[in-house]
Amino acid sequence: MKRKMLLCCAVVIVAALAVLLTSCQGSNSAGSLITVLNPIAEKKMVDRIPLSPRLDKIDGKTIYLVDINWGGPDAAYSVFEEIRDWFAKNNPSVNIVIRRKAGSYSADDPTLWKEIAEKGHAALVGISG
Repeated sequence: MKRKMLLCCAVVIVAALAVLLTSCQGSNSAGSLITVLNPIAEKKMVDRIPLSPRLDKIDGKTIYLVDINWGGPDAAYSVFEEIRDWFAKNNPSVNIVIRRKAGSYSADDPTLWKEIAEKGHAALVGISG
C-alpha cells in the first residue's frame, strides 16, 4: 500500500514539473523576459585603512568613548558612563572622555575626529547600548 502511494506521489510530482517546465519555456519563447541584477560592484571599492596599532599601556592615556548617535540621545548612553566609572575606580590614571557624535549615525563629524586625533590616544566608537 505504501509503495503504491509513494509511486502515485512521484507520478504527480513529475507531471507537475513537466507542466511547469512547459509553461515556463512557452512564456519565454513568446518574448517575455526577466530582469537579472548583477551582484558585482559597479564602482571601485573604498580603500582600506589599517587599524591603529595597539597601545602597550593605557596608564596616563586619554581614551575617547564615542556614541555614534544611533537610536537617538536616550539609546543606552549610560553604558559609556559605566565604563568611565569603572576606569575611575580600577585605573584612575586613564582619562576617559565621552562624546556623542554630531548628526545621525551615518553623518561625518570632522570636528570630533580632529579633537580625538589631537587629544586622544585611543577611541572606542560605536553604539553605547
